[in-house]
Amino acid sequence: MSEFGIVAPVARIGLARLLAIVAEKDDERIPRDGICLEMLGAQLTVVKEQILENDRLIRASARDTEVGQRLMEIPGVGPLLARAFVASVADPQVFKTCRDLAAWIGLVPRQNSSGGKERLGGISRAGNQYLRQMVVVGAMAVIRHAERRGTKRVWLIELMKRRATKVAAVALANKTARMVWTMMTSGEHYREPQVAHA
Repeated sequence: MSEFGIVAPVARIGLARLLAIVAEKDDERIPRDGICLEMLGAQLTVVKEQILENDRLIRASARDTEVGQRLMEIPGVGPLLARAFVASVADPQVFKTCRDLAAWIGLVPRQNSSGGKERLGGISRAGNQYLRQMVVVGAMAVIRHAERRGTKRVWLIELMKRRATKVAAVALANKTARMVWTMMTSGEHYREPQVAHA
């Protein structure tokens, strides 16, 4: 459409503007002969409806289980991630500790230890790649929200000061995975961490 001098911002809002122009039959900026824009617009509308229906089904599925409802209380855990945890970790007791679950997802440091000296590297990336990506994306959303609006979580504020954004997101993802294991095994609800007073 830019060939005809019609441009719009990137993302959903811009696309919606372009589709509205295509749908307008009286708009003379777009030649109507031999152009497939109307067909592409119709296809995009169908895909959008399918995505919205899938989102609705995922949200409903996550809310169907008591565990899924509790997991969605954790910042950075939405319906999709809660449903993924419920489906992937049918029995959280399989993992002895919360660290074991984080390791299974691939969110713990790789160990390069020898001669009694412990050396920790980047995350291992072993395990469930899908869950790892989803937890890190959720952690990035929490960090972006904290950067824009601030947060009362002192641990996160300090971490964001010391580390690069992506490193902080992986650390937060590790913490989130550990919270998920604790909540799945204990049956507790999410509680915001309290600041220790000296």
